[in-house]
Amino acid sequence: MSTFPISTEPNQVTERGRLEPKNYDAVLLASFGGPEGQEDVIPFLRNVTRGRGIPDERLEEVSHHYRAFGGISPINQQNRELKAAIEGELARRGIELPVLWGNRNWDPYIAPVLQDAYDAGHRRILMLTTSIYSCYSSCRQYREDIGIALTETGLDGKLEVDKIRQYFDHPGVVQPFLEGTAAGLEEIRGKLVAAGETDPDSKIRVLFATHSIPTRDAEAAGRSVDEPREFAEGSAYAAQHLANAKAIMDQVAPDVAWDLVYQSRSGAPHIPWLEPDINDHLEAIAPEGVRGVVIVPLGFVSDHMEVAWDLDTEALETCGNLGIEATRVPTPGTHAAFVSGLVDLICERTVENNISERPHVTDLGPWYDVCRPNCCENFRGAKPVIAEKGATVGSGHDPYPVPEGSK
Repeated sequence: MSTFPISTEPNQVTERGRLEPKNYDAVLLASFGGPEGQEDVIPFLRNVTRGRGIPDERLEEVSHHYRAFGGISPINQQNRELKAAIEGELARRGIELPVLWGNRNWDPYIAPVLQDAYDAGHRRILMLTTSIYSCYSSCRQYREDIGIALTETGLDGKLEVDKIRQYFDHPGVVQPFLEGTAAGLEEIRGKLVAAGETDPDSKIRVLFATHSIPTRDAEAAGRSVDEPREFAEGSAYAAQHLANAKAIMDQVAPDVAWDLVYQSRSGAPHIPWLEPDINDHLEAIAPEGVRGVVIVPLGFVSDHMEVAWDLDTEALETCGNLGIEATRVPTPGTHAAFVSGLVDLICERTVENNISERPHVTDLGPWYDVCRPNCCENFRGAKPVIAEKGATVGSGHDPYPVPEGSK
């Protein structure tokens, strides 16, 4: 089985945002949420686009991918399965820590989950999100979700909520993608050889796919007060994906060409988003002689709608129209290495069963426990936020204890 070099050396930049272990009494698995029936689709999309003034008629126009799947997003069931898998791994290790589940955009919503947790006697919760890279929607917005929920429920100062670091390059994340990429390459090589290709690797392109975001948000990703690093392509979001992709390809196929591509763009067409779009890129590389493609959904931890529709439906259809052999690599889902890695991430932060080493596959990690001020800025205006240096929400109105000597 392919593997990769793993470092446990502290990152001298991000170490300054590391929190000391605490005694948590619950874990909150936080995710995006999705509709679970046709009648849920428009209310769900209203939640996703709240504050933007988008009429229901326009929401119906963009609902087709949910409608095609019976109005059901796979993400909720996948999170139920992931929650059960985490609970199973905690139990296997003899760790008594309940796992809660809350969503940003659909039931169970984060605010009532926190209220129920408080009513049940929980006072210190550790949040684990299903978004692993750094940008507004993947990190800061979840920190805002908690800050807003604590403020609106009156639990601020009563219930403490911390957040697990962005874990994009934890070995538990990267290993499933590495295995899938290796298997996908073997599949496409076999198909090209069967078709008469004598040098299949020269005709294959590996496409690492992730969710596009507005260019302005990409430029703000990882940008904060006193952040000393310059990121590839001017964005921590892009740099983290590129570093992961390189780590995978260096191990499984260093001589096979690969690209980072984007998908699932939305919003007004005049606003620039990260490119190239995967379908546009497929059109561009086909004339170059590419006959086989391995699509790696590197930006996603489960096969939710962006994978099921944008990749499995649209991108694979584009490949078929171009005469390109293609396969899509599985997301981590409930892969044993991924689930074990998530529990390791929990144990990085707990007093009991503590894991002091923080393994990482790229030089960018491990990421901050506590972000620098205004990291991944919200351009719509400041909101209550947790897990940020100087924040006064989520920790009983005390600034987060960043180690001495940090900026």
